[in-house]
Amino acid sequence: MRVLRALLSSASVGKQVDFYSRFSPSPLSMKQFLDFGSENACEKTSFMFLRHELPVRLANIMKEINLLPDNLLSTPSVRLVQSWYMQSLEEILDFKEKDAENEKANSDFTDAVIKVRNRHNDVVPTMAQGVVEYKEAYGTDPVTSQNIQYFLDRFYMSRISIRMLLNQHTLLFGGKVKINPAHPKQIGSIDPCCSVTEVIKDAYINARNLCDRYYMNSPELILDEFNVKEKGKPITVVYVPSHLYHMVFELFKNAMRATMELYGDALDYPPVHVQIALGNEDLTVKVSDRGGGVPLRKIERLFTYTYSTAPRPRMETSSGTPLAGYGYGLPISRLYARYFQGDLKLYSLEGYGTDAIIYIRALSTESIERLPVYNKSAWKHYRTIHEADDWCVPSKEPKDMTTYRSF
Repeated sequence: MRVLRALLSSASVGKQVDFYSRFSPSPLSMKQFLDFGSENACEKTSFMFLRHELPVRLANIMKEINLLPDNLLSTPSVRLVQSWYMQSLEEILDFKEKDAENEKANSDFTDAVIKVRNRHNDVVPTMAQGVVEYKEAYGTDPVTSQNIQYFLDRFYMSRISIRMLLNQHTLLFGGKVKINPAHPKQIGSIDPCCSVTEVIKDAYINARNLCDRYYMNSPELILDEFNVKEKGKPITVVYVPSHLYHMVFELFKNAMRATMELYGDALDYPPVHVQIALGNEDLTVKVSDRGGGVPLRKIERLFTYTYSTAPRPRMETSSGTPLAGYGYGLPISRLYARYFQGDLKLYSLEGYGTDAIIYIRALSTESIERLPVYNKSAWKHYRTIHEADDWCVPSKEPKDMTTYRSF
């Protein structure tokens, strides 16, 4: 009986996924998030928007999960992630017909949103573990690796966007205290006057503590600010401080590790140099190290989910899953940068060091969510058989020209 009920429930969710995946997600700008949170913060309005938008975002990415190779879909970890998404979709859809004027319905919805957010806490490491299980059992070929890369970029970007919506709702309406005493100026998770230098210094201190623990020493920080818009004033931007922190912390960890391993037991280490520049369109953060750099052929590999220079982590408990070692630090940091139309790029001088540059939109009206949408183009990407490259592949061995005859 229980099995039958589960099958019926699964079929019902499948129909809902088909229905909601026909809609495209509605990207919001940082200004819209801010305006809603500060001026028109209304739980009822948020409830009405989210009970449609969350199923759309969930369903769009759930359709793509189904396009993954069967052997990857059947791994215990990916099946667990799928079950979380199905359960969350069902729980949000329970509010589809509820009266938005009803105070209890609003309160119950906020509780459901908190439950969904907590359920999805371990999505990143669990999906990562699924890819590891798949690779260990079946290996990977270039086409599958390319499809997994394409999928994970979209899947994790979708997760960042869903989490943003869940966090804004819970931070604005989830507590009895409407102002967060730790961050009184923040509107949900957004700081309208995010001090870039403060976030960077905070990330540096924490990365330095880690470095000191591992290597008994750490590089110093040199920080320069260039405010072109308002000379002499500290640089602030409308942004999500936790996103900026995540990116900079990752770059500091990489820069420090490279520096310490290159200089070994030296008493003096070259500092990590950070430059922040605010122009009319972009806020740019450059993190430069002298850790020896990497060759050009490895740069793009650093952004692939199936590559890591750290040792493979052991997956012991769900709550304590490590992210280091899965090689997800840089690719996910780049997604955070791209989420609001920015970017993260690496430029390396092999033998000398690396410059990592974060680009953030300076204007809140230009910082608009970048969201994956499930459509024919996405479907084709998974189904296309990649043909031979239309550029010559250089041979490692020199050709024996004596074997060539003239025509």
